[in-house]
Amino acid sequence: MNQEGVARYVTRARASFLLGIPVEELGRMSVECGLGHREQSGKEVEIYFTYEELRKICQMAVHQGEVTHQ
Repeated sequence: MNQEGVARYVTRARASFLLGIPVEELGRMSVECGLGHREQSGKEVEIYFTYEELRKICQMAVHQGEVTHQ
């Protein structure tokens, strides 16, 4: 956490919730655009996102929605 008490990173599940998109779609988008930070602890792997990365993913999702609905 930073000095203001706000976490610098969010998990893939939390990012999915905040953006309102399925975890699978978030995973696809993060791989496609190279965003997210992979951390491995033993056999468990988690992907973390910064808020700036979430903003970029959100912009991608909005743009993809515009393209799909035209």
